[in-house]
Order: sequence, then C-alpha cells, then structure tokens
Amino acid sequence: MDYTILAPIAGALALVFAGYLAYAVLKENAGSQRMKEISGAVQEGAMAYLNRQYTTIGIFAIVLAIILGVFIGVWVAIGFLVGAVLSAVAGYIGMNISVRANVRTAEAAKSGLDKALSVAFKGGAVTGLAVVGLGLIGISGFYILIANFLTPAGSEMNLAPLIGLGFGASLISLFARVGGGIFTKAADVGADLVGKVEAGIPEDDPRNPAVIADNVGDNVGDCAGMGADLFETYVVTGLAAILLGSFPEIQNYLIANIGLSAAAAENLATYPLLLGAMAIFASIIGVFFVRLGSSKKIMGALYKGLIASTIISIGLFFLATEILLDGNWGIFLSSLVGLGVMASMVVITEYYTGTDHRPVKEVAKSSQTGAGTNIITGIAMGLEATALPVLVIIIGIFLAYQFAGLYGIAIAAMAMLSVTGIIVAVDSYGPITDNAGGIAEMADLPSEVRKITDALDAVGNTTKAVTKGYAIGSAALAALALFAAFKAEIPGGELLDLSIDQPIVLIGLFIGGALPFLFSAFCMQAVGKAAFAIVSEVRRQFKEIPGIMEGKAKPDYGKCVDIVTLAALKQMAAPGILAVIAPLIVGFVLGPAALSGLLLGVIVTGLLLAIHMTSGGAAWDNGKKYIETGNYGGKGSDAHKAAVVGDTVGDPYKDTAGPALNALIKVMNTVSLIFIGLISTYYLLK
Repeated sequence: MDYTILAPIAGALALVFAGYLAYAVLKENAGSQRMKEISGAVQEGAMAYLNRQYTTIGIFAIVLAIILGVFIGVWVAIGFLVGAVLSAVAGYIGMNISVRANVRTAEAAKSGLDKALSVAFKGGAVTGLAVVGLGLIGISGFYILIANFLTPAGSEMNLAPLIGLGFGASLISLFARVGGGIFTKAADVGADLVGKVEAGIPEDDPRNPAVIADNVGDNVGDCAGMGADLFETYVVTGLAAILLGSFPEIQNYLIANIGLSAAAAENLATYPLLLGAMAIFASIIGVFFVRLGSSKKIMGALYKGLIASTIISIGLFFLATEILLDGNWGIFLSSLVGLGVMASMVVITEYYTGTDHRPVKEVAKSSQTGAGTNIITGIAMGLEATALPVLVIIIGIFLAYQFAGLYGIAIAAMAMLSVTGIIVAVDSYGPITDNAGGIAEMADLPSEVRKITDALDAVGNTTKAVTKGYAIGSAALAALALFAAFKAEIPGGELLDLSIDQPIVLIGLFIGGALPFLFSAFCMQAVGKAAFAIVSEVRRQFKEIPGIMEGKAKPDYGKCVDIVTLAALKQMAAPGILAVIAPLIVGFVLGPAALSGLLLGVIVTGLLLAIHMTSGGAAWDNGKKYIETGNYGGKGSDAHKAAVVGDTVGDPYKDTAGPALNALIKVMNTVSLIFIGLISTYYLLK
C-alpha cells in the first residue's frame, strides 16, 4: 500500500472537521443589535484590510512567479503560486471565523466561563485545523504530483516545484506578518497612548476613535498573520524533511550508521508526510479534551488538549515508524525529541510571559517608579528569556543528530510542527477573547460578563506568546534542516570550504547577522510612524468633535481604520523586499560560500532576536495586565500609566518585528534554495 495517500486524506479530514466547528460556532447566539453592530464594524474593517493587503501582495507575487518561470522553471513558478494562494486562504479562514466568534464569545460569557471558553476555543480550532489541513494537502499533493506525473520512469525526482511551494508560502507569511503586525500595533499603541494615558478612559471604551481599528488589528495580526506564519512554517519544515530524505547521501548515512534497511530508506521522503497525517488525527481528538475542570483554570483546560494531542501523537508516530521504516528506533526517537522541544518551549515561554511568574511580576513591580524602570526591566527579562530556549534547541539538535544525523534534526522539526493544529487553536483563541472583551465593554454588558472576558483575555495574552515561542523554536530546527538541504543542492558543495577562517564566509556571516536587526528596525519604525498618525488623529477628534467624552457624539472610527490600513500597506514593502533581495545580491556578487555564511548568520541572530522580542514584549503586556487586576494601585494609578508606556514598546516587539523574523529566516533560506543552481553557474562562469 502507498501510505502517502493518507496525507491528503488527513488534510481533507482536518478541513471537514474545521467546517463542522465553524458551523457549531456560527449557530451560537450573536447577542444584541448593538453587539452585532460592533462586531460588524470589526468584520468590515478586517476583511477590507485583508483584501487590500492580498491584492497588493498578489501583484508582487505574480511578478516573482514570472521571474521564476523564466529563469528557474514553469513548475517552480506554479508551486510558488500554489503556496502563496494556500497561505492566503489559511489567513482568510482564520480571519473569517475569528471576527464572528468574538461576539458569540461575549454573548456566551453571560452563561458563564465554561460556555465562553468553549465558543472561543472552537473558533480558534477552526483556524488551527485549516492551517494544518491546507498545509498537508499542499505539500503532499505536490509531492504526489511530482512523483507520479512529473518524473519520467527511471529518473530521479526533481523536487524544485516543492521548494517553489515553500517559497510562496514563506513570502505571503512574511508580508502578512509584517503588514498585519504594523496594523495591529499602530492601532493598539495609538489607542493606548491617547485613550488610557492622556484621556484616562478604559482600553475598549467606545469613546476612543481608535477602538475599532484596535479590534480589527487583533484579527489581522494574530489570526490571519499567525495562520499564514504557521502554515508556511509547517510547509517549509515538511519540505526540508522531504528534501533530506530524498538525498542518496542521507539515505546511505542512515543505512550505514543506524541500521536502516535499504528498502526502508526509500520511504524516508514520505515518512514526514505520514507523521503530519498522524498528528492531524491526534489533534482532532485533542480538541475534545479542552474543558474546564473543578479548578476552573483556563490555561489548564487548554493544556489538556495539547497534552492529549501530544500523547496520542507519540503512539501514532511509533505506528508510522513501524509501517514505513521497520520501526527504526533512531528515527522514532528523533520524532520524540521534536515533541520534547515543543513541550519545553511552551513551558519556558509561559514562565517568562505568564502573570503568575517572576518575570511578569518584576516588570509590574518596576512600574511603581515610572516608565523608565519598567522599560529597563522589560528589556532585561526579554534578554534573559533567550537563554533557556536556546539551551533546549541545542539539546534537541544534539540528540536528534545522535539518533539519526541531519535527517533526525529534520524529523524533530517535523514532529514539533505536526501538532500545529492544536497549537494554532490555542493561539487564535487569544484574539477572539480579546475582541470579546472589547465588545462587552463597548456594548455596556454587565460587569460580571466583562470579568469573564477579562479572565479569558489574560490567558489569551499568554497563549499568543507561547505560540510565538513555539513558532520560533520550530523555525530554528526547520532552518537548520533547510540549510543542510541548501548546502547539498550547491553544485560541488562537498568541495566548498565553509570554514570560519575563510574571509568570504565570515563576510557573509556578518551580513546575515546584521540583517535581522535591520529588518526589525524597518518594522519598528513602521509601527512608530503609523502610531504617530493614529495618535494625531485621535487627539484631533477629541479636540474637534464636541461631545465625544460625554458620550453624546460618535467618533469617526472609519478614519482610524483607513489611516492604519494605508500605513501598513505602504510600510510593509521595505522589509519584504529586503528578505528576497539580500540573499540574491550576496549570492550573485560574493558567491555560494558567502551566501552560506549569510544564512547561518540570519538563523542564529534571527532566532535570538525573535525570542528576545516576543518574550520581552509579552512580559510588558502582561505586566500591565497584572497591575490592572488590582496590584500596585490598579487601573489609573501611576504604576499603571508607566506600564502602559512599557506595553507600547512591547507591542511592536512581540506582534510585529519578533514574529516576522520567523518568516524572514525561512524566506531567505527558500530563496537561496531555489536560486543556488543559477548562482553557482553564474559565479563559475564569471
């Protein structure tokens, strides 16, 4: 039996189950007319932005597809477009359900915490299962197409179209992350600085002209952006594992060193697809485990689903290894390493970002002496937060390599990414509950309802941070596997000297090390410029529209949405172009050795900077939330005002620059993979 067919079947099953959950969510009561109006405004703004964003990206993608078709191959260009379209679809699905689940979660909160949690998590699970379903269908479908229709009998498979698929997914993810991040954080920072700090009104007060833009931003950044982000991470990780499994030198190494049979070695390329299929089955079952216990711990309820999915995956991974690889223990243990890295990253990230732990409490405590000490402590916590994740990744790389060489590292990454469905479900729960709290505030729902949505939202901040930590950790393993594939694709790569004492390699390493900082600077400046425009507009409306503060006049919400939309679309161009152009310039000007150094530099500094930004930013955010629960004077106190300022620094850290670094790393690797043949030929002829 050809077990490869299980992958698209599992992907289709994930989409069917996502459709069922979407139906279950949409059946829920959407609340009063006022609640529907607010939710409708968020829906309208979110979809308008997403349509404009993808239209803008689409033009760039078509130009790139033509270039790929002319210089690399038609099927690579087709793969690129398919990857781009599927990534965009993943974003659309996440957006569509989240902007409808928010109001239903707010209404469900009237019936208690259990009901509200159920609605919010089901809404998030739609996004999670759609991401893995589309990802597995895309990568397995293209693999089957190449194996059965594009490869002449007796010839080696040309997996370049699969690399094109990964590049398309990575590019859309990069723009979605950068554009969505600029939108959401510019609106959030502008709303906080004028609303909370200057006017002294609550976060989601309907008198704030930026409040709808802020709620729209939660969806375009954390639902559409995260959906596209983890879609491409999933696809690119699978791509790396398939590529390594198809290389004869990898197969021969495993036959010689871990006792793999020659017959089993022929299945190394399809094994990652079967792992993905097995984990989808596990994730669907895991969804049913998410429920509150007697302790009423929300995070505990969400973790039940993740733990159940992980345990079931272990059993199914063993089955997959028995079926395709004769039960080889080295490769099976590599898959367990990936699950172990995933669990460790979740625990570590929660420690550095959860309101019950030292780092967040330190940030909150430091707010008592002003914004300066708050910012110093937040930076310190973000810097500290890099050590343990890197140690976990180092141990994971070491163990996986001992068990199964470079292929073991790729399998560890694939195993880690295989539970993406349940991870994204936990993540997308966050913006849904955030919006639910905003709707409850703006619709004047009873205080006990807002208390429930606040509790859900506080956990949502942590789940979003946990998912970013997971995405960064998986990006590190995936990027290493991609780099190994890149080196193997270099014509004569085994003769290429990549020693650190080679000046050209060192030059590439420094360039690559600097690029994540330059990229992050572009992202942070973009948020600053857009937030400046929002602050100016909110101040103008408070000044020029009489009656806003008394609740007698309605602010012009649409103006703020339009300002951030235009700013995000304009400012996302520079970071995106940098990611595509930099490896091509280095490759064609300095050659394959310098390009190899560049990729290593990007992987190392990109990983560290991303962890610093996402963990530090979340610690600032939850430090503010910790004060808002009544600590150090509570809302409106001097400590709270200082924490709000710190949070405005942390917002673009954790939701714009930090997460976008994942996509930057993988875009540069996939671009290099696609063009390395052309670069090598050009450089040798020069």
